[in-house]
Amino acid sequence: MTSLDKPTEDTQADDARAVTEAALFEAFGGVRGMVETVLPGLLFVTIFTINKDLHLSAIAALVVSLLLVVVRLVKRDTVKHAFSGVFGVAFGVVFAMMTGNAKNFYLPGMLYTLGLGLAYVITTLAGVPLMGLILGPVFKENLSWRTRNPGRKKAYAKASYAWGGILLAKCAILFPLYWWADTAQLGWVLVALKIPPFLLAVWLTWVFLAKAPAPIDVFAEMEAEEKAEEERKAARAAERGDTEAAGPRHRREA
Repeated sequence: MTSLDKPTEDTQADDARAVTEAALFEAFGGVRGMVETVLPGLLFVTIFTINKDLHLSAIAALVVSLLLVVVRLVKRDTVKHAFSGVFGVAFGVVFAMMTGNAKNFYLPGMLYTLGLGLAYVITTLAGVPLMGLILGPVFKENLSWRTRNPGRKKAYAKASYAWGGILLAKCAILFPLYWWADTAQLGWVLVALKIPPFLLAVWLTWVFLAKAPAPIDVFAEMEAEEKAEEERKAARAAERGDTEAAGPRHRREA
């Protein structure tokens, strides 16, 4: 093999970045997942800004969330992002309807954001960064990064702190608005803060992981171990067959 045939470090780095981008795209839903996240809230605040009708705004947001799930089911796509949107909207509708306060449509999502931000920080401090738990199965490394790949664990820790900090900063903006602003103002700020912080967190995650060591494919390791075990069994069976064949031959010669 010539030097031209050997993969260069730049090629390997490009491959690692491509794998990381694909994994992040899969884990966070890509462009379609962002649309499914933003659209119900955008519809709610648009309708409420125009006519101040809580019931119409809430029902419209819930209907569009259900339609997004139906579209995914018809196309046989993964529905986890759409379903999470339906549950979020449904909780918001219930809160708003029960209290009669349109701002409570946003409260479950805000509380979820707060809890998720704290989870990123706390799990990282505990030595099990949440980003590693989320992306480990996507990269087919499961939890191998915890004990066998310290560089990767460090990258997951950085990414988790980034997500936690961004989400908590977002909460620091939204919760005061929940108390002081009206429903339309809160809604438009919340819609505006949906995509940019998310993209920033995803980009930082990509930066950290692209520079980290490659993931350990534990599934490939298990397959290799199973294949090796099968080969050992076949070898032992062949040895037993040779021994049994040699026994009768020796007795006939005797």
